[in-house]
Amino acid sequence: MESSVLARLRKFWGWLWSPYTGLPLAAVLVAGGIGGVLFWGAFNTAMEMTNSLEFCISCHEMRDNVYQEYKQTVHFKNASGVRAICSDCHVPKDWVHKVVRKIQASNELFHKVIGTIDTKEKFEAHRLTMAQRVWDTMKATDSRECRNCHSFTAMHFEKQRPEAAKRMQKAMADGDTCIDCHKGIAHKMPDMTSGFKSMWSDIVASASALSPQPGDTYYTLTTIGFTAEKAGEGGRAAGRLLAATPVEVLERDGDQLKVRATGWRQENVDRVVYARAGKRIFVAALSPAATDLVSSGASQTDADTGQVWSEATMDVWIPARDLTDNVEPLWAYGAELYGATCATCHTAPAANHFVANQWIGTLNSMKQNISIDTEQYRFLQKYLQMHAADIAGH
Repeated sequence: MESSVLARLRKFWGWLWSPYTGLPLAAVLVAGGIGGVLFWGAFNTAMEMTNSLEFCISCHEMRDNVYQEYKQTVHFKNASGVRAICSDCHVPKDWVHKVVRKIQASNELFHKVIGTIDTKEKFEAHRLTMAQRVWDTMKATDSRECRNCHSFTAMHFEKQRPEAAKRMQKAMADGDTCIDCHKGIAHKMPDMTSGFKSMWSDIVASASALSPQPGDTYYTLTTIGFTAEKAGEGGRAAGRLLAATPVEVLERDGDQLKVRATGWRQENVDRVVYARAGKRIFVAALSPAATDLVSSGASQTDADTGQVWSEATMDVWIPARDLTDNVEPLWAYGAELYGATCATCHTAPAANHFVANQWIGTLNSMKQNISIDTEQYRFLQKYLQMHAADIAGH
């Protein structure tokens, strides 16, 4: 038995040292192993080199822009002397995700070559797009790189400022992630309005090429004044149609349209037409003298409030402009407006988190913290209400 084992070992040893492409197989394996170790070492050395701060700011795009901003933050300099460099926040620690990130970085090298952000003006024009890409990644990974240093369970809430402790504990309870509230922590915030402003410009440009015709349905882009008669026949202002209100064109006369708007009126509230019975989603507001423009139809009683609501129809004249035949771009604009306005400092609840009537008070409570004009505010409220939990199909 022993001699048999020894014989097999001798045979295996001889096989290892038998010629293989002119060299003994053992020599090939040893050389391959050494080569593999050297390659692996060189590969990892190169990976670590590309993680250094010096490498990250070796191009002027980073050095002259985000690096200068980063130097003014606590991640660069603080009382404890702990510094987080670029790779700490932007490169995963584990090997698999790190390699994936390095492969993705090849796209950044491509844009370096073609000069996508090689001037300050170009950089600022792309700042929101770049920031949003990073925020989306951090959101998708539950702020994985932030959590290499920060942990809810390691926080001493009693030593934080009361408001900060309150928000941190709420975020922990709600399952929020770091980037939900800490955008712009290491770099200048982009112009959050640029996204929805660009979308709005596209919508307006598309609407300007539209020629509304009788029989078709359109949607108002903004608040539009209406008259009971054609303006050229002495028609006086009778009220306003709110943005995103569907209207059916009945007649066209030059640059004026006779349109029909429908909705609901509450009993004894004659000057307002709403989109749904029992829902304070504004369709039209009428002047005191114009309430008879509205024709009432079938009525129903709201089971929760006991209020009586009647179907409402009104035929009025409006200018043949500021209309679109597709409401979806308007809703996409509303989503972008909502995200840019309400998701910078905290997690914005989904539109269907509240019912339509709740959105009025919820949005009003945050009004002092947002910077949009009256028309944008009205549209934002309508967008949220039309996508609320109790509005199906909007």
